[in-house]
Amino acid sequence: MDEHDARDWWEARYAGSEGIWSGRVNAVLAAEAADLPVGRALDLGCGEGGDVVWLAEQGWTATGVDLSATAVARAGRAAAAAGVDGRTTFVAADLATWAPEDDERYDLVTASFLQSWPVEIPRAAILRKAAGFVAPGGHLLVTAHAAPPHGDLPEEMRAYRFPTPEEDLAAVLGSDEATADDPAAGGPAAGGPAAWAVLSAERRPRTTTTADGTTHETEDSVVLVRRRA
Repeated sequence: MDEHDARDWWEARYAGSEGIWSGRVNAVLAAEAADLPVGRALDLGCGEGGDVVWLAEQGWTATGVDLSATAVARAGRAAAAAGVDGRTTFVAADLATWAPEDDERYDLVTASFLQSWPVEIPRAAILRKAAGFVAPGGHLLVTAHAAPPHGDLPEEMRAYRFPTPEEDLAAVLGSDEATADDPAAGGPAAGGPAAWAVLSAERRPRTTTTADGTTHETEDSVVLVRRRA
């Protein structure tokens, strides 16, 4: 489906309920960003703004971009309610074509669960573009579902192919063969036009709990890279 189908689908999903997400920060972002120097942050696929609000509460100047105008409006209200609207900006735009104004670069670019089904988005191309938004010395964090996020998988998700950390790393670096010499040590990655340190490219187990208390074991794909200064 084309970009208009994706926009219409997500807009209908957000507009069809009072809220979709919890409003809490994604756990991977909270863990990885906790020790980073505060600066400018960009959240791709920000949804209703939970991650952007959390970043602003930590002192970041944060921008969130999402396809849905309804989601972006809710994010703005969440930021105002948290008292951080002065440090947040939200943009309703298609990430396949959007770019920061005046070639602005960010100290942290994050994409948490930037996945779309049953409508597709050019996810790999978006992640590759995201690498170009990172300032020298800055970080790019991509967190994705690497397995079904819950046990009751709807029909439209049954054919969905979850990305691997290796695939997301390759997408970020623009190379089908991008690997880390030693991800744990931040070894240099092969491929791509820029020099990067790969800090993490791994699966991380996670337990989810539904509203009725049912638990489900799943996995996240986590890729964290730093642009060399």
